Amino acid sequence: MIESTSPPVDLERLTLWLKVLAEPKRLTIFHQIMEGSQCNCALGNDLDIPPNLVSYHLRAMQQAGLLDVQRDSNDARWVYYSVNPEALSELNRTLDSFFDPKQIKPRRNICGPWESIVLIDDLDSR
Repeated sequence: MIESTSPPVDLERLTLWLKVLAEPKRLTIFHQIMEGSQCNCALGNDLDIPPNLVSYHLRAMQQAGLLDVQRDSNDARWVYYSVNPEALSELNRTLDSFFDPKQIKPRRNICGPWESIVLIDDLDSR
């Protein structure tokens, strides 16, 4: 029996990031934040999204570790969101590693008609 190899990345973490960013509004919000730190109200105004929905999406991205949050030093009611550069770098490395074309291997002959051919070939070589 041929043993399969483990994925080159943490699949739980990759799955979380992909789920979070797969939502089009979140991806749009993330793109806006990549252009510079933003507050909830600016994002809502720019993207024409209600503040409660913006907060919902921001919280999901923050919980996934993709965003950093900073309260205004003069007025703590104001919260600014920025991209977590370490998380973004890790996401890029993870995607590069997981989706690397070098990871593609030929079909494993462990079932189907090729299995019996391989077994017969193995017997002939003995």
